[in-house]
Amino acid sequence: MNASDPVSPKARVGSLQALWPFMRRHTGLFTAWLIALACSSTATLSLPVAFRQMIDHGFKSGSNIDQTFGFVLIVILALALATGARYFFVTLLGEKVVADLRTRLYAHLLGLDAGFYDRSRSGELVSRLTADAELLRSVIASSMSVALRSSVTVIGSLVMMFVTSPKLAAWALLGIPMAVIPIILGARRIKKTSRASQDRIADANTLATEALGAVRTVQAHAREGYERSRYDSAMTAAVGTAQKRIGAQAIVTVVAISLIFGAVIVVLWSGAHDVIGGKLSAGALGQFVMYAMIGGGSVGALAEVWNELQKAAGGMGRIHELMEEQPAITAPTHPRQLPAPVHGEIHFDNVTFHYPQRPDAPALEGFSLHVKPGETVALVGPSGAGKSTVISMLLRFHDPDTGRILLDGETITDLDPSDLRSAIAIVPQAPVIFASSAADNIRYGKLEATDAEVRRAADSAKASEFLDALPDGFASELGERGA
Repeated sequence: MNASDPVSPKARVGSLQALWPFMRRHTGLFTAWLIALACSSTATLSLPVAFRQMIDHGFKSGSNIDQTFGFVLIVILALALATGARYFFVTLLGEKVVADLRTRLYAHLLGLDAGFYDRSRSGELVSRLTADAELLRSVIASSMSVALRSSVTVIGSLVMMFVTSPKLAAWALLGIPMAVIPIILGARRIKKTSRASQDRIADANTLATEALGAVRTVQAHAREGYERSRYDSAMTAAVGTAQKRIGAQAIVTVVAISLIFGAVIVVLWSGAHDVIGGKLSAGALGQFVMYAMIGGGSVGALAEVWNELQKAAGGMGRIHELMEEQPAITAPTHPRQLPAPVHGEIHFDNVTFHYPQRPDAPALEGFSLHVKPGETVALVGPSGAGKSTVISMLLRFHDPDTGRILLDGETITDLDPSDLRSAIAIVPQAPVIFASSAADNIRYGKLEATDAEVRRAADSAKASEFLDALPDGFASELGERGA
């Protein structure tokens, strides 16, 4: 999987359906949002009726003007309360759904095999967890709410327009295709540029992750300017593709709103003649115009939302690609158990292995090795000879193409990888320090280790003396890479 892999438009749009299982976990919030949405839409559609009553009856002598204005005030208060509730519920729903999605994706990534990470860029994967997931949060918390609310108000406004004046409603109805056509045509352009824009952002994130992760190497070679130039070029490319998407979206919005409200003006002109001719009251015309404005504004909002959905669907498509990745290294259905305690007899039996990226150059070919329990063996050879590959295969980060590897007489492919790795202690060539306490870093290989066991491990590594000298001893917080 990489950023350049194509995704069909159909799959991209359909990928948003993958959000539903995460939303279904929060049925209460989802239902509360729908109720608040229904109340706010009802209040919105009641406003024109309230203003019609105010215009037609509120200013006549002898009319109950207080009651008329009181009704308008009640509608406005109901709209305000329902809108606030709708915002609260849908925003909280978006936060929880995206948190669940990120947690699921992170857990899935942790379970993928080393081969996947050999062909993937860590910066791009982080971009999926951050940038793409943030797009989806925006879709749920904003775009989805606007889309449903606008759809309801468009339909409701259209119905009430026909109730108010069938003639004027028929004229207004002719303007809908003029708004929908540019949305459809513009969406094709937006589909192409949305994916490209997110790809360029992922490229920039990858460069930043790599450079910041190796900042000492960058500074040691005085390559700060070079890395700044690379990142600047990546961001320039990202802004360029984003500008194309924004331009297409702006054109669609301008055309749609212009056509919609142009049609409203034509309808208003026709309605004004009906009022002069006594065929329609001033209040009814005002009511009709308000419904037309509400409906027209909602169609314009749908144009913008559609563009946002296209953008977010591209991100969901890539997240879905990651979720579809299956680890090549898995536990067998009925794993065998290592003897307890593990003795440590290792046997490589005529092992041949090729890295997927280099199918023509074997990393190991006909390799055999027998290490007895308690025996110390050093692997010596030039870079690329396969020393690290031997350790990776013993940990079952990769499986051999031919041959087999045994630990205490058990073929390691018959073992659960977690059980196998739990039986092996490893000190990597480039030690990894997590941003946590010194004790937690020592305890990482055995999370249930007691403080006494942690100290014994530090004693064995000759680390107790300098750890005790730290301000908080073993509880001292370490920065990344032990700083």
